[in-house]
Amino acid sequence: MIRLLLLVVAVFGFMLVEARRAASNERAQRALGGIEPKHDVYPAMQVAYPGIFLAMIGEGLFRPDPPIALLAMGVVVFAAGKLLKWWAITALGQFWTFRVIVVPGSAPVAAGPYRFLRHPNYVGVFGELAGAGLIAAAPVAGVLGTLMFTGLMAARVRVETRALNAILRRG
Repeated sequence: MIRLLLLVVAVFGFMLVEARRAASNERAQRALGGIEPKHDVYPAMQVAYPGIFLAMIGEGLFRPDPPIALLAMGVVVFAAGKLLKWWAITALGQFWTFRVIVVPGSAPVAAGPYRFLRHPNYVGVFGELAGAGLIAAAPVAGVLGTLMFTGLMAARVRVETRALNAILRRG
């Protein structure tokens, strides 16, 4: 039970911090003329992201504690995912938001983890989800939720790529 309470605090505590930062950055991008493309999957992501964590935690309430090795692996995967995500957030600076907003005249970020990965934020989110599934001992919600959200992230990457390419062609 303690592991699930700690998971709730970690997941939703970070989510609140990230939401505040994303909202602030969104205002800054819009002030710079930022454009949000149509047909984004953000509305689905906005519900699915916290919902998947809640489903994992809910399933974990009805399962025995995982073996210590699995729990430790979950903590490492979750922490690694969160660290990669925050490295990406820091590298993007004011250009990181929950929404896809592209500022005309801006260039793609090539610093931080973007030197090595095209979408490190989403790799980090995958780690968060997989790690939380292991911590919660939620094989059903963990696997299905992570797969579902991976599909949403793949759709999001297509939206981001189209939006960025459109701006770069204009610029």
